[in-house]
Amino acid sequence: MPASPSSSDPEAEMARLAAEIEHHNQLYYNDAEPEITDAEYDVLFRQLEKLEADYPLFANPNSPTRRVGAAPIEGFEQIRHPLPMLSIDDLFEISEDERDAVEAKTGERPPKEKEVLDFYKRLQKGLGTDRVPVTIEPKIDGVAVSLVYRQGQLDYAATRGDGTTGDVITSNVRTIKTIPMVFPDGVSAPDVIEIRGEIFMPNEAFAKMNEERDEAGLPTFANPRNSTAGTLKLLDPREVAKRPLDFIAHGVGLVEGGQINTVTEFHALLDQLGIRKNEPLWLAESAEEVLTAVRELDIARHQLAYGTDGAVIKVINRDDQTALGATSRAPRWAAAFKYPPEQKETLLQDITVQVGRTGKLTPVAELEPVLVSGTTVRRATLHNESFINEREIAIGDTVLIQKAGEIIPEVIRVVAKAENHPGTPFSLETYLNGACPVCAGPIERRETITGPKADPRTVVTHFCVNFECPAQTSSRMRQFVSRKALDIEGIGTIVAEKLVERGLVKTPLDLFSIPEATLADLNLGTDESPRMLGEKNAAKIVQTRERAAREMPLARWTFAMGIPQVGESASRELSRLHRNFGEIAQSDILAELRTLKTGDRKEANPLLAPYEIASEVGPAAAASALDFFQSEAGHHVLLRLAELGIDPQSDNYAPKPAEAAADGSSPLAGKTFVITGTLSAPRDDIAARILAAGGKVTGSVSKNTSYLLAGEGGGSKLDKAEKLGVTVIGEEDLDRMLGE
Repeated sequence: MPASPSSSDPEAEMARLAAEIEHHNQLYYNDAEPEITDAEYDVLFRQLEKLEADYPLFANPNSPTRRVGAAPIEGFEQIRHPLPMLSIDDLFEISEDERDAVEAKTGERPPKEKEVLDFYKRLQKGLGTDRVPVTIEPKIDGVAVSLVYRQGQLDYAATRGDGTTGDVITSNVRTIKTIPMVFPDGVSAPDVIEIRGEIFMPNEAFAKMNEERDEAGLPTFANPRNSTAGTLKLLDPREVAKRPLDFIAHGVGLVEGGQINTVTEFHALLDQLGIRKNEPLWLAESAEEVLTAVRELDIARHQLAYGTDGAVIKVINRDDQTALGATSRAPRWAAAFKYPPEQKETLLQDITVQVGRTGKLTPVAELEPVLVSGTTVRRATLHNESFINEREIAIGDTVLIQKAGEIIPEVIRVVAKAENHPGTPFSLETYLNGACPVCAGPIERRETITGPKADPRTVVTHFCVNFECPAQTSSRMRQFVSRKALDIEGIGTIVAEKLVERGLVKTPLDLFSIPEATLADLNLGTDESPRMLGEKNAAKIVQTRERAAREMPLARWTFAMGIPQVGESASRELSRLHRNFGEIAQSDILAELRTLKTGDRKEANPLLAPYEIASEVGPAAAASALDFFQSEAGHHVLLRLAELGIDPQSDNYAPKPAEAAADGSSPLAGKTFVITGTLSAPRDDIAARILAAGGKVTGSVSKNTSYLLAGEGGGSKLDKAEKLGVTVIGEEDLDRMLGE
């Protein structure tokens, strides 16, 4: 009998899981901003696979379990792979309950890697032999690419894409020094050979790049894999060249005018070509040898210079690979055993509290040092008061920790309670005696309802509400000067911290009143080993801060304030609805918006209906913006701006659509645009023109889209616009609308 699905309607549950997986595919492959861990994704994927196996009549032929990767990215030329560039099936450790069940049935307790043994048995059965030679190598946590060489020269490079069609990224790949453009003289290689592998960022190079970006006041990246994916999507190879990308080959695709019969022959050719191959490598001819290699690799991989998350097992002989064949998404001759996150027990010695940019107080576990996944872990985040109480964590407990994504330490659960456990829920407010640990200012308790409507939960977080808190000032400064905010150059973490430490700034706005000579003399080192900021860097800060004061529009200034719930898109929308900070602070629109309840439609409100307010500004963002400007901190901002003579104005203000149409001041008021394809200018520049004329720009086509502005290679958005009957225009049409 099939296992019961989590829903009484298996078809509906399969549709729900498929939609959720597609959502995470988009975030992982296209946006490089995953919301969940690989392990959590694997659980969802396996749940869907199991339901499809149990209820085949309900299986969708377009299920994500039958697809590879993600859709091609707009902005790049697409190319069809000469051979499908498939994904690879995953194998996992089985649980203790599963091991118990097998032991009870057979009398023998299977190893945790039972799925590896099952995979090898399938190879033996498929090839009709007991000894199947295979290789075992690291599964690199990077971005899969295909390099096609013709007559010894790189013809093109492409991403995996959807497995059939990928994005041509040749210009970006040419910046990677470890990838040869031409084969060495004297090497006998096939006329055409497709070399497949992973582009990645080495761990140390990634850390150094993040440090340098931080120093320069630029945003840092979450992890090497996401950074690599984002880098390869850049349209400017000059920017790609600044990133520390590397390449390792792990497979071969199309071969013409030559022959490669085995994996070992392919590796020998790579050595001659000067292309780095995947190492360390194990050869095995039995299930026992495979298990030994998988376990040895689990130890060795922590010494590698790049991230790994598994062991890839591949049949050596290419004729055997052909005989075994493939499913619609993965070869039958290869699989990847996914290592579970390494977990260790250690003592929770203390709880400290960090203060973030918005004043959020984050409890941190101070741990007895323990080696996890190759590095010593001393600290791990505890997130918030609710997290601590849900897991009943207390100082003195023995806790289980692991590294999320093999990088970020986290506390999983309590293993053993402390002898002197208080027995009462943890209260951050009581623990801190009601004061911020940095500035001793007042703290505020906030509750947020999260989770599904059927099972909501309350999350308790705390904030320091002192706008002059030094900890906030340092981190606020980073957003204040960032490229998407005021774009003030030369201020990274160290400079920001030293400005606060030396007493030169109490709030980011104080940056505008520091003399250039004082900036030049700022000591970034210690009194014993001074290191001055210098005249050149000081001049750069002064020049760009003056430009910000004169030229930066209201939206950029609003984003720079770091108001909770008000990001870049919401800042643009506030600027569209208001002329300046004074109007935002006294806004009737925001006051009405904050009263809306879940499910209320803005269009049904007589006051809000004429404005066509974008979804980026809802009740939470409206309340946060009003609370900020009506607080002591907000009053300080408005007063300080007046003292400095800075009065940011909206550059995309659009009055009510009816008023705009009457006076012609906002020719695109009430119109929503989507931009796609290659145009004569960067999309951000074109979007800025639309916003300045009162229009709105969104990322996806819907029935509410007024126009799709399409350049060459319009892609899926063009197809969707045509299906929905959305008007498609070109740049000349936009120019006419703008009266240009």
